[in-house]
Amino acid sequence: MKYVVSWQPRSNATEEILTRALQVFRKWSPPEGTTFLQFLGRIDGPGGFAVVETDDPALLARTTAIFTAFFDMTVYPVLDIEEAARIGGEATEFRQTV
Repeated sequence: MKYVVSWQPRSNATEEILTRALQVFRKWSPPEGTTFLQFLGRIDGPGGFAVVETDDPALLARTTAIFTAFFDMTVYPVLDIEEAARIGGEATEFRQTV
């Protein structure tokens, strides 16, 4: 399954807190069973995104738990656009038969 994880600094973030977040990030590595396809930083500065594949959502939960002291995080389960479009087309076809 593929997920997009978004994060932005918590409202109480200070330079000291963000420095600590970077220290933790430098020591962290993706757990076995996850593939981080992309890490993306927002152009406007606060936060970013990661595209992650894993068959075990608990692995992703463990990863986000490490960083929730520093960031507000949202995890979105996603599909590749080809599959999402196919499913959308099938749904439209079904509705037209009712």
